[in-house]
Parts: sequence; C-alpha cells; structure tokens
Amino acid sequence: MTKFAISRRRLMLAAAAGPALQISGATCAKAPPMVRNAAAYRFHVGDIQATVLSDGLLSGPPSVYANDAPEAELRDVLRQAFLPTDTMTLNLNTLLIETGGRRILIEAGAAQTMGPNGGRLFANLAAIGLQPDDIDTVVISHTHPDHVGNLCNAEGGKAFPRATVYVPEADWEFFVRGEPDLSYLPVSDEFRRRFAAAVKRSVEPVASDVVLYRAGAEIVPGLATLPAVGHTPGMAAFLVHSGSDELLLTADLAYHPIINVDRPWRPGPDRDQETALQSRRRIFDRAAADKLLVLGFHYPFPGLGRMLKTEAGYAWVPANWQF
Repeated sequence: MTKFAISRRRLMLAAAAGPALQISGATCAKAPPMVRNAAAYRFHVGDIQATVLSDGLLSGPPSVYANDAPEAELRDVLRQAFLPTDTMTLNLNTLLIETGGRRILIEAGAAQTMGPNGGRLFANLAAIGLQPDDIDTVVISHTHPDHVGNLCNAEGGKAFPRATVYVPEADWEFFVRGEPDLSYLPVSDEFRRRFAAAVKRSVEPVASDVVLYRAGAEIVPGLATLPAVGHTPGMAAFLVHSGSDELLLTADLAYHPIINVDRPWRPGPDRDQETALQSRRRIFDRAAADKLLVLGFHYPFPGLGRMLKTEAGYAWVPANWQF
C-alpha cells in the first residue's frame, strides 16, 4: 500500500470519527506559565465595572463566629462541609467599583491587624494595573481592624494618599473618639486591647479629613448605604446600583454562609446581638425577595451569591463563575 493510500485511509477514518476530532490551523501552544490562584474577580453591575480584590485571610475559633451554636452540632456542621473543626478561615473581600470617572474602594481590608495572612490588597491592585493613588474614595462599613487596617501604610501615613475616606459616624464616636468597652467580644482581654489599639492606629492618618456619614446616605451616584447596626453602633451595608442591576454588600452581618446563613447562629463579635439579628433578617429578607446578587466580605472568594428564603431561615447559593 502506498504512502498516499495510508494517508487517505487515515483521513477517512478521522472523518468517520465525527466532530469529536477536529483539526485547526493554530500553531502548537506552549505550556502555560505557572500562575497564582485568582485574587481579583471582575464583573459588571449595569454600567459599573466591579472588581472583588482579596486582601487575604484571617482565622479564629469557629465558636467565635457562631457564638450560640451547640459545640457538638457546630463540629458536625463543619465536618459535613469538609471544613476544619478547630479553626475557621475567613476571606477579606474588598470591592473596587469604577463609575462616573471615579475609582471607589469599598472596605480597606485588614493589613496585618488580624494576623499574618492579610494585607494582600496592594499586590492585587497592582495585578490589575492600579496603584494606591489611583483610588479616589474609600468607603468603610464599620471600623473593625479588618475593615480599616490598610488605611495606614508602613510609615504611618495615608496608604491611599488621594482618597476621601468615609466612615460611619456612630462607629467613629465609639471606637475612635472614645475608649470603647469591648467586653462583649468573646476573646481574651489582651486580644481586646490589641483590637482597640489597631482601630485607632489604622485610622490615625485620615483622622483630620475623614468624612463621617450616617447609613441611608448615597455616598456617590450608584452607591447607597443601608442601616445594618448591631454588629457595631453604626455599621452599614451597601447597595451598588446601575439601571436595573443591583449588588448588595452585607459587610459583617454574617461571617461564613455555612454557620450564619445556612444556620441561624449568631456572630460573637456582634455588640448588640438582638439589634444585629434584626438587621440581618431585614437585609437577608430583602436579598431573598428581590433575588439580589450579594457580596459577603468574609465569604469564600469571590464571595458572590444569592440568598434563598427557607422554612428554617435562609440558604446561600454561590454565583456561577464568570470567565
């Protein structure tokens, strides 16, 4: 059999194999370079460009974040979710929105105020081609260290030198102007002292020109604040909106969907447990009724999904990944 006949026979067999076998005109691809896991996730809310930027991770005992959970039941729930039973890891999901010619960062992130695995925000900003002085506005939901830690750079100056920083007025009064009573936190006295000091140190560079707001205000067109008090005296949730599209940011109404959404357990760091519970129910009810896209600050990256109303309370449904 000639070489031509062999080649012709192979082509006929390939054709018979159907569409699973295809030949393209592309050149051979090189092996892709090694890359890190994703730490920036882009999507749109109407005409608003949105990017979730990870500041890294923090962790602590699960009982801190599910303070009223029976110990054995909490362990079982974590095991069934294939999570460790001795520590809970939480993400730090800041959000950058670009609208009206402005770049607005919602939550500053932790730096190393809550452990060594925070402070990744600036590298992830650089990965999408931005520097800290490209940020025009920083909006804070509440003044816990993991939300304000990156406001202060290593030299003690402004980490975002051009940005106007917005902070809830009631939180500023409680945590910054006063000496806060943190006895409600289910942690050691030493941790409470470091926590309070971290807040004051983090916001010191912006103290002279911070803008204080009360939840209910529209910070800029397309970014509304919603009262979500209880976790702290002034905590706000956020609604990013453009046209008919909306994105709800729930701040620390819940720490992890496994324990605070799918289960009704209360976060220990809520200063006013009952008020926080009312805020959680009101905002989660709205999210479920309006089928809103939701971003959880501490949820598994990129923290996006939706709430379902169930007989027992709520269920978290992660959003499909967009490439």
